[in-house]
Amino acid sequence: MTLCIVVKSPSGLVVAADSRVTLTATQNNQTFPIHFDNATKLLRFGEEHNYVAAVTYGQAVMPGSRRTAESYVPEFIASLPSQERLPIAEFAEKLSKFYTEQFRAFVTNYQGSGMGFLVAGFDKEDHYGRVFSMSLPNAPEPREQIVDGFAALWDGDYDFVTRIWLGHALGLPERIAAAFSLDEEQQQVLHSVLREHQAQIPVDVMALQDSVDLAITLIRVTILMQQLAATRRTVGGPIDVVTITRTAGVRVVQFKEVTGHGT
Repeated sequence: MTLCIVVKSPSGLVVAADSRVTLTATQNNQTFPIHFDNATKLLRFGEEHNYVAAVTYGQAVMPGSRRTAESYVPEFIASLPSQERLPIAEFAEKLSKFYTEQFRAFVTNYQGSGMGFLVAGFDKEDHYGRVFSMSLPNAPEPREQIVDGFAALWDGDYDFVTRIWLGHALGLPERIAAAFSLDEEQQQVLHSVLREHQAQIPVDVMALQDSVDLAITLIRVTILMQQLAATRRTVGGPIDVVTITRTAGVRVVQFKEVTGHGT
């Protein structure tokens, strides 16, 4: 799985992700999860495309090839037109087409979990960024998110994020409504009451540093809570973060480096 965050604020975009890849292994007829905590889920595309970044979540490796999305980045960059700044919508379409083709090169009628992407960046003349989402290979059409205004967007293993932001687990209002057989008017009252207790996080007035702090906090809290709770531990490792602004493009806030501490 993973947890990825995009914050769209008036000052720019923040894109962040953890570094855990969760796979399953079988030994002595027993299946169990294994984790690698140094995967790169936040994708950058070089100087020619320094106005856009992407994060991937869900299916960690390409079925059949056993390669991560990050391992295909050089091939994807080579497929892009050189010396040409693509609109974000077109960039998202090309990324979707490229990775869908990798899926179809190895499997047909894929029914497993999707390899999701959030693509964020700035069009040349835009004052504010754009964000698109897609899930491959079965929902490849990029869909624009946060079209109006400013907000935070997340995907992957986001249970603790929704508990923080909404004040309750996702789907709880529907379960309460079903348990008490609430009619439509009563359900509206329930939703209204719960909305009053949501976290008040005014993304629309946040500076870029505040947006960075928000993204890191949501991922770090998820990592810590998964370490303490009886739940799947699908989020972990270093947190990679970049900002994207209209004038400076992609700038690294923090990004893991290869070191020798494990030797």
